[in-house]
Amino acid sequence: MKVQTEQSKFDTDEHILVCLSSSPSNARIIHTAAKMAKVLHARFTAIYVQTDTVINDEDQSRLSQNIQLAQRLGAEIVMTHGENVALQISEYVRLSDVTKIVIGQSSARRRGLFGRPTLTEKLISSAPDVDIHIIPDALNYTKSHRRRLFFGAEIPSLRDIAVTVLALAVCTAIGFLFDHLDFPDTNIVTVYILGVLMISVLTKGYLCSIAGSLLSVVLFGFFLTEPRLSFQTYAVGYPVTFAVMLASSVLTGTLASKLKDHARLSARSAFRVQVLFDTDRLLQKAKSNDDVLSVTCMQLSRLLDRSIVAYTKGENGMLSGRLYAEKKDTHAEKLLSDAERQTAEWVLQNGHRAGAATAQFGKSECLYLAIRAGGRVYGVIGIPMKPEKPDSFESSIVLSVVNECALAMDNAHNAAEKERAADLAKSEQLRADLLRSISHDLRTPLCSVSGNADTLLHNGNCLDEATKQQIYKDIYDDSEWLIGVVENLLYVTRLNDGRLKLELTDQLVDEVVNEAVSHLKKKSVGHKVTVRCDDLILARMDAQLIVQVIVNLIDNALKYTEQGSEICVSAEKQGGDAVIRVTDNGNGIADDMKPHIFEMFYTGKNTVADSRRSFGIGLTLCKSIVELHGGTLTLTDNVPHGCIFTFTLPLSEVTLNE
Repeated sequence: MKVQTEQSKFDTDEHILVCLSSSPSNARIIHTAAKMAKVLHARFTAIYVQTDTVINDEDQSRLSQNIQLAQRLGAEIVMTHGENVALQISEYVRLSDVTKIVIGQSSARRRGLFGRPTLTEKLISSAPDVDIHIIPDALNYTKSHRRRLFFGAEIPSLRDIAVTVLALAVCTAIGFLFDHLDFPDTNIVTVYILGVLMISVLTKGYLCSIAGSLLSVVLFGFFLTEPRLSFQTYAVGYPVTFAVMLASSVLTGTLASKLKDHARLSARSAFRVQVLFDTDRLLQKAKSNDDVLSVTCMQLSRLLDRSIVAYTKGENGMLSGRLYAEKKDTHAEKLLSDAERQTAEWVLQNGHRAGAATAQFGKSECLYLAIRAGGRVYGVIGIPMKPEKPDSFESSIVLSVVNECALAMDNAHNAAEKERAADLAKSEQLRADLLRSISHDLRTPLCSVSGNADTLLHNGNCLDEATKQQIYKDIYDDSEWLIGVVENLLYVTRLNDGRLKLELTDQLVDEVVNEAVSHLKKKSVGHKVTVRCDDLILARMDAQLIVQVIVNLIDNALKYTEQGSEICVSAEKQGGDAVIRVTDNGNGIADDMKPHIFEMFYTGKNTVADSRRSFGIGLTLCKSIVELHGGTLTLTDNVPHGCIFTFTLPLSEVTLNE
């Protein structure tokens, strides 16, 4: 069994099962079961048991419509195979915890005391613990037997008739040989029974087996018993022999035919399982919706041996159609015509099948199926109905494969939604951390600026010149700190929004380093800042951003080292990169902090020299800018103590001649 749609989760333990058939009243039965499932908030399943009985085109079309109706009403479609319909249904009921069965009561009744029980009676007997709701069949429908004979057999083909005649002729010839050699009659009877077995194996249905059984008795009695060429016999026991021979032939022929049919059904089930297994395995490897669609269409093309057309849903509507085929088909281009596209667009908008063999756009070349799951339509698959329509078995596999495709796309969609939700939650958390940092850390310098300005405004005449100069310096330092914070915040905002565009030019590294050091000339008073750059290192960079990186790294060293510490900025060539290092001889960074040093808003436990806590965005910004340039930013220890921040930039391809 293969469930074709993803099982839903319901609040109750009720599970309603409706039986599908080709009966015209089955639609009413499906509607009744759907209403029950809706009222009880129950899981809803529709089951169809396929037997070896062949149904005509009208019944096949009606069955397909009933399956589509059950799908539209929210049922999970289950397809299974077997001769004993009641047994298949009861087994599914037992395995799936079905609580209620809804089935139609046809006009068929048990005939006589020894007549065969109806399907309803068999279900009541095999599933006594399940509520069975029987809906009377008011249409009094009987199946058409226009191309059927007794025992459910089809009209035999010329090949089957030829095989039957040849087998009986060979058996009769062997019988003449055995009779000439004076073999006992039992040996000749065994030969005919063997011939009936061969007929059952080599022909389709039961008719040839039954005919072979009857003819074998006739041939044996006419040609191989005394008197010859007559149905009279001198032996008293021959009538009994004929009866036993007929019964044995019929029984062995019938059993052989049944075994052959069961083997065929088992082979079909195994093939179905294999196709679905291969499809599921390939879909698991697919990385995008395009890959999922390609796998699905190629599987269908192999299965049906025809070209498959597919359309996907884009942001502005349906995208252009694509053809998938195992073999080259010169006539497949007509499947992408405007008329076919119009049918596919209708399916995409409405989520229901249309095209060939349906009421909507019935003149189309293809039957179009919606790739739908969870109320969302992801695309449309078109299956050509020529040169011949897929049979019911192939149609059931097609539905299963399309539903597997829909589930794979739905899973990918849900995973993307989950990832977007996680990114949104992370962004919200970063925004909250940023606001908290701003409200806490900007208050101190702003209060300092406001307080110093107020002192100068109201008591400036009472202050000596040295005090005023100190206040001016404090206001300037706080303003510079605030400007640096705002610059970093602006860069971070542009990075997160994707608006930070690089303006790459060829720059001399020593000039960029000197410009960055000059920005911190006043702030670096009390520290020894040195520059050691090799001459004529030309790198490809956005100079303004790299200046900001070096400023942040030097400023970080100034904040976390004591007065009198030495900070060295160096640059050199290594292979195809320019390597820039900012080295200090401070107290260094603890090992437990190193893995988090480049994380947003991580400030660690180090004490800042000016008592202001860092926002924790400077190093994150530096790493992002360097990586945008195609370089790397790393942290190492400066033995015996201190830190070394190293980042690389690609060298320019321009060669300077000295």
